[in-house]
Amino acid sequence: MITIDLIQEIMRNDGTTYLDISNMLMNGRAELAAIRGLIKQVRIIQLNIPRSTAVVAYEKYLNEHFTLPAEDFTEWQEWLPEPNAQSEQDYKTIIRENHVG
Repeated sequence: MITIDLIQEIMRNDGTTYLDISNMLMNGRAELAAIRGLIKQVRIIQLNIPRSTAVVAYEKYLNEHFTLPAEDFTEWQEWLPEPNAQSEQDYKTIIRENHVG
């Protein structure tokens, strides 16, 4: 089960960035992805984001659509919301509530 508690900035290999709402385990996987050259870099922007209705709803979305990758993963999967869906609104609310972005 995915429980989110941080916001991190992921830099893709093409130099573009996005904010990833996830947890410490996924931060470790992102660090490993950077070492393996699957992404350029990762940095934590906000730790211990507070629980909110949007966080609970976004966790539900993540748990329905994604799984935590095993340590031997060979490609990076972006945990992003579905465009024009409730998950995107929850994502934007979390970013706004945490004064990030």
